[in-house]
This record gives sequence, C-alpha cells and structure tokens, in this order.
Amino acid sequence: MPKTISSLHPARLMALGYMGLILSGSLLLSLPQMTETGNIAYIDALFTATSAVCVTGLVVVDTGTYFTTLGQSVIMILIFCGAMGIMTMATLIFVFLGRKITLKDRLLVREALNQESVGGLIRLVLIVIRMAVFFILIGTILMAFRFVPQMGYARGLFFSLFHSISAFGNAGFDLFGNYQSLTHLPTDYLVNGTIMILFIIGGLGFTVILELARNLKSREKITLQTRLVLTISSILLISGAAMVLMIEYNNPETLGSLSLGGKIFTAFFTSATPRTAGFSVLDTAALTYPTLLILLAFMFIGASPTSTGGGVKTTTFGIVFITFISSLRGRSEPVVFSRHFSLNQIMKAVSIMSAAVVLIFLCTFVMSFFENKEFIALFFEAISAFGTVGLSRGITPELSTASKIALIITMFGGRIGPLTLLVALAKQHKEDALHYPEEHLLIG
Repeated sequence: MPKTISSLHPARLMALGYMGLILSGSLLLSLPQMTETGNIAYIDALFTATSAVCVTGLVVVDTGTYFTTLGQSVIMILIFCGAMGIMTMATLIFVFLGRKITLKDRLLVREALNQESVGGLIRLVLIVIRMAVFFILIGTILMAFRFVPQMGYARGLFFSLFHSISAFGNAGFDLFGNYQSLTHLPTDYLVNGTIMILFIIGGLGFTVILELARNLKSREKITLQTRLVLTISSILLISGAAMVLMIEYNNPETLGSLSLGGKIFTAFFTSATPRTAGFSVLDTAALTYPTLLILLAFMFIGASPTSTGGGVKTTTFGIVFITFISSLRGRSEPVVFSRHFSLNQIMKAVSIMSAAVVLIFLCTFVMSFFENKEFIALFFEAISAFGTVGLSRGITPELSTASKIALIITMFGGRIGPLTLLVALAKQHKEDALHYPEEHLLIG
C-alpha cells in the first residue's frame, strides 16, 4: 500500500516542499510578462527559481536587466520564502488561515529549526518571521537614503527592499545589471555596510540571535551552541579579512587602488561574503589563487544552523575540527568550553561533511566532463552552489544544460542539507536490534 504524504519521513517532506516551491517559481518565471524579451528557456527559469529558493545567487541571466519588475518581484518572494524555510512559511500560512497545527506539522517545524522539543514552536516561528521583517525593514530604510534620490520613490524603495531581502536571506541576487554585483561601488559604506551587516546577522542563525536578545534582558547563561557559533564566526571573519588584506593589498585589479580604509572595509566584506552571502565588492575573477583558496574554504563551511545560509555549517566544522584536535592530543572525547560532544553528534557532523564532499565532487565531475573551462573555475562554481553562496568566476551563463542541472541539484542539496537530501533519497530501514561483534581495523 503506497504511503500517504503525511506518513513520509520528515526529510522527504521537507525536500518535497522545497521542490514544490522551486517548480512553482520556475513556472511563474516562464511567463512572458516576467522577462523583458517575453521569452526564457525553461532550464534558465528553473535554474533562477532554484537559486532564489535555495538563496544561492548564481545566475544564468542578468537579474537586473533580463527580468521585468514583476519577474524581479517573484524572485524576491522566492528568496524570502527560501530564506525563512519552507516549514516556517507553511506554519505562518496555517496560522493566518486558522488551520490547526498538528503534531506532525510541529515535528516538521522542529526538524527545520533544529529544536529539541515541539513545545513553543509556533510562537518561535512567529518570532522568527517578525525578526526577519524587522531587520529587512531597517535595511530597506537605510539603503533608501541612497537609492530613492537616485531613482525616485517607487523604484528606489523597491530597489532597497529587494537588496535588503537578498542580503538578509544571504541570497546574493542584485539588480545593478551586467553581473557586476557591488563591484562598481566597493567603498559605498552606507549600501555595502548595510548589506554586510544584514547577511552577517542572517548567517548567525535565528536561535543564536534570539538567545543573544534574551541575554541582554535577563543575563541568562549563553549556551554552547551560541558560544561556538560566535567564536567560529568571529575567528573566520577576522582571520579571513587579515589574509585577504595581506594577499590582495597591492593587487591593482582588487585592493591596490583603494585607500587604506577602503582596503580594510573591502577585505572584511570579502571575508564575510563567502559565508554564503554571495555579494561581491571585488571582481572574483581578478582575485589571486591564495585568496580563492580562502574563499573556497569559507564557502564550504558556510553559515550557522537555523540561519538563512548554507554550507556544512559552523558548528559541524567546529565539531569535526575539535574532534581532530582532541585526537591529536590523545583525548578520548572532544572537549570545548568544559563540555564534550556525544558520539552521535560527531557521527552526524562527519556524515554531513562526507556527503558534502561527495556532492561537490560529483558536481565538479559532471561540469568538467561537459565544459571546456579552467578547472578552478568549475570547482569554485560547484562549492559556491553547494554553500548556496553565489560567488562566481563569471562562467555560469556560459554553462551547458547538463552543467546547469548539476548545479541545480547541488544548490538544492546545499540548501536542505546534504545529509537530509541523502536521507530523503535513501530507503529507510528500522534499526537492527542485533549487536554484532566489534572489529578493529588499521586506520591511517
């Protein structure tokens, strides 16, 4: 007897929800009134919808010039829905319609928000939505001071709202045209500073932001989750900025022509953006190979759990790295901040990173088979897709249909999580009650 939708595994339901939103978005973007030419290849509409829902930012057609205002509005809505998460948006709709939130719905929301219990989840969802709207409105108001005088109220406000949603959602879509992102105004501190703050906040994760807000009021003890997220994020941001500044300082195509203040600002922006934001103040194709390696590592790590970003996540990287250091020191268990991780968490973290490596390898393999491009550009594209970053060496619009499909699958896997994707595809088995004899293997 076939399974009903409600009896499916939460991972499969989540994957189906994202797939439904992507397909709906692709059909809308295929309509004649969505593009300036009145025509778009379906694979390009599907790629754009996937990139928007998965808050990636990779584009095969220029968002600012190819799509009409209506098409750009559809993309903006897809970005917001994708950033909030399919279950968060579904719960919000159910609340507005007065529909009863069942235990199955709560379990799905718990899975999406990485919560331990189902208690207070609906209230948490509403708080998350309010928080997102608050930051988006603040970003819109700040950028409107720049764009309204330049474009008028209607277009200026729309321009500001689009980039505010794209920034907070870590999507990286922009309307400046000609695939230039923010490279034409690298030291516009108002616009770029606002965008950078928005995608850093969006990348921290809703649970971390809520905990910090509560801590300001009641001085509650900060959990290990929040401490680890803040510590890793700060280390990556500061060390990345220092390395970019040092490496690119005299590069005439990147930082070379900027003032010292401009160099420091753009170095910080360049360090923060590969953590799944996708906006660029420097021409990625002009960056040196050492800087590209830094960006590749940061794109792979990505943002934090329950955030609007992708990647393997900071806590996943933290668990694996701390386990590695503990192993070198001869410890029997990984310890950080006087706390240790369970074997189950370590196995999950290693599984996520392994699944990510497999997904990136397969995507790069497919593209290298079909494309006559520089390998580093293809590899960069694959990791950018997986990390839902959106940075590119400028080759995305030139890719074949097969490579676009590979990137679509990789973006999808990166957004819902590589382990969630594999669980959704795998046949589920009940855990075996038998315990087999232990065997020791030679490792290393």
